[in-house]
Amino acid sequence: MSDEKVLPRIRPEIAALPAYRQGRQASPDAFKLSSNENPFEPLPGVLEAVHAAGAFNRYPDATAARLRERLAARYGVSPDEVHVGAGSVSLLAQLLLATSGPGDEVVYAWRSFEAYPSLVAVTGATSVQVPLTTEARHDLPAMAAAVTERTRLVIVCSPNNPTGPTVGYDEFAAFVDEVPRDVLIVLDEAYAEFVTDRSSVEGGRVRAVLDRPNIVVLRTFSKAYGLAGLRVGYAIGNQAVLDAARSTAIPLSVTAAGEAAALASLDAESELLHRVSVIAERRDRLVDRLRETGWDVPDAQGNFVWLAAGERTLEVAAAFDAAGLIVRPFAGDGIRISIGEEESLDRIVEVAAATAAR
Repeated sequence: MSDEKVLPRIRPEIAALPAYRQGRQASPDAFKLSSNENPFEPLPGVLEAVHAAGAFNRYPDATAARLRERLAARYGVSPDEVHVGAGSVSLLAQLLLATSGPGDEVVYAWRSFEAYPSLVAVTGATSVQVPLTTEARHDLPAMAAAVTERTRLVIVCSPNNPTGPTVGYDEFAAFVDEVPRDVLIVLDEAYAEFVTDRSSVEGGRVRAVLDRPNIVVLRTFSKAYGLAGLRVGYAIGNQAVLDAARSTAIPLSVTAAGEAAALASLDAESELLHRVSVIAERRDRLVDRLRETGWDVPDAQGNFVWLAAGERTLEVAAAFDAAGLIVRPFAGDGIRISIGEEESLDRIVEVAAATAAR
């Protein structure tokens, strides 16, 4: 008998998947601008709420009922039309598992959130990636044209991560009319709170005006609310669709501390709005300054900006790294720079000016 160790059989498409790469950590003298994190400390009342939720020997409420009720009242829906998970990405994974499998297709823009291809591959479905426009925006007519009888789910990311532009409300409404009603449309709005362009699509308005059971809106507490380390996101949609997602969820994945922190964050709405306005203003100033250096920066509506560095991406990212700025490169495409501390802006502009193509 051979002494060679035989490994369990792994699905080939899973074995080929690269592991998810989060933004690299920064040294104490550097700025971490790689993960779209909120540079502010937790909102008032959050730490106290987390400390009060200290019965770690007990399981949390698997339904996150208090948070669902609070969000339902906020959006004018029933609690059953709200689903809470460990970040909005986990909710997208559940929706994919509920709708898509081998032989099915999932349509989304590319480049967009880097987790999309892996999440689709795990289901056994096939990704259909529709290129962005030259302005780094979703090409919704092309996405609608890519929908076939095999399509089960379409993802629209607004603002688009990592490039920044939003989808307009009117173009989204026209897109919805083109997509068959038995195809699920997921509007991924992880960065919605930072949007200042009033023509942009907005999940609450979508649900109220379009009133289509095949639309689910995703939001998160990780970005604007600054709870990235506690992993709380939510979905708003038709109860039957969310019940299917709930059936695929890993039980008890939202902790009591996470739920308590989210509830406390909702109580601090005025401070949240102030912080979001500071980040949005900081973002807009940075976009203007980067454009002055020669970079063609797309419209930025999240808490990040995009440098389309193309084949120079890794070279330019190395220059930022050498300057103590940890950014997020996407080889061959570009660099995403999160909006962080005010003190980081001058250094970002200096490196951008030195690396701009002339």
